[in-house]
Formats: sequence, C-alpha cells, structure tokens
Amino acid sequence: MRVLIVEDEQRLAENLARGLRENAGYAVDIALDGGQGLFLAETSDYDLIILDLMLPKLDGADVLRRLRAAGRTVPVLILTARDETESVIALLNAGADDYVAKPFDLGEFLARAKALIRRGKGRPAPVLRLGGLEINTAQRSVRRHGAAVALTPMEYRVLEYLAHRASEVVSKEELLEHLYDYNWEKFSNVIEVYISGLRRKLDGGPGPKLIQTLRGHGYMLRGEES
Repeated sequence: MRVLIVEDEQRLAENLARGLRENAGYAVDIALDGGQGLFLAETSDYDLIILDLMLPKLDGADVLRRLRAAGRTVPVLILTARDETESVIALLNAGADDYVAKPFDLGEFLARAKALIRRGKGRPAPVLRLGGLEINTAQRSVRRHGAAVALTPMEYRVLEYLAHRASEVVSKEELLEHLYDYNWEKFSNVIEVYISGLRRKLDGGPGPKLIQTLRGHGYMLRGEES
C-alpha cells in the first residue's frame, strides 16, 4: 500500500512516515505544503492520504475539496488541532473519511490509517480469507490450510495488495505504483521475483494454484479455491 502524508511539520511527517513503514510496511511519500500535496495526489495513485489542515500555499480543506471535486475517491484522514464539533462536521461533509486531533496517540493513528485502507478496498475486517488462505493484516502474518507461511516483507506486501483485489487482474505497473514511494528505482523484473517467491511458498504443494499470470495483462489471486 502507498500513502501520502501532507504535513508542514517535517518532524511530525517523518515520524508518521516511519511508523507507517515500520508497523504496516507501507510505502510513504511526504509533501510539506498543500500545493505539492495536491500535485502528488493528482498525479499518483494512493491508497490513503493523510492531510493536515493548516498548510502553507494551499490549506488542507482546499486540497480536500479539489480532490473530491475531481472525483478522487481515495480515503482521506485529516490531522487537525481543531476539535470543535462544527469543524469536524464541515470536514466530514467536505469528503473526509476520518480525523484525528493533535496531539494523538501513534497507535490509534496507525489503527485508523489501516482501517481506512481496508474500508477503501471494500474489506473492513483485518483478516482476509480466500479459500484456504488467511492473511492477518494487523499482524502481517499468512497461513494456508492452517499452516504458517513465512514471507519476506515485500512478498507479504505484494500478497496483501493482490488479496485486496482478489479475482481481479492487477498489472505489474499497478503493483509497482502501490508498493514503492515517489523515489523508487524502476527495476523491470522486481515484481516477477516476488511473484516467483510467493508461488514457491504458497503454490508449491498439491492442490489448486492461487496466483495466476495473464500474459500481457498482469496477475490475479484466485478468490476461491476449487
């Protein structure tokens, strides 16, 4: 998953980014003003935007309104020091999905961020079950037919994204867009390497294969085992 943080307090932005990377395995981009944040949000595909209200150049409320007016449905979590009821109602009516008031607990922030991403994918429960495959997104653990499967961090991230899009074709370009931040280096075969590792660990035994390749189109995780 890929997250955009739009926050002008650099230390706070970096601390939040570190928490998302270390505790959730997300790729994270940071924008330090509203103008840059809007540009990134309009030109890249994010799974969540974390948006401060008091920003230079363009305030968070304007960024939010412009994104919604353009038809962007990405979940938006607002960071605000304004905890008055009227402000919260206005933000939610403008298209925000949730908010946290500063100062906030990092654990609560991470839980809200993860929940918004799950809901944005149409899978609100923290455990994804696809036939005999079970993915615990809170613990970042995987089991198949009850047996634990040890994955590398990047293999897990690929699998979780495919699971959120189960039974749909996901292109290599889409996977790259959601697994790496703005500064990633484009290695052409990196996705193939992770898919190969997942197949070896998940599909190495007897039974139906979970990961399918559609030549020229991408990959699909079977929604059901049959």
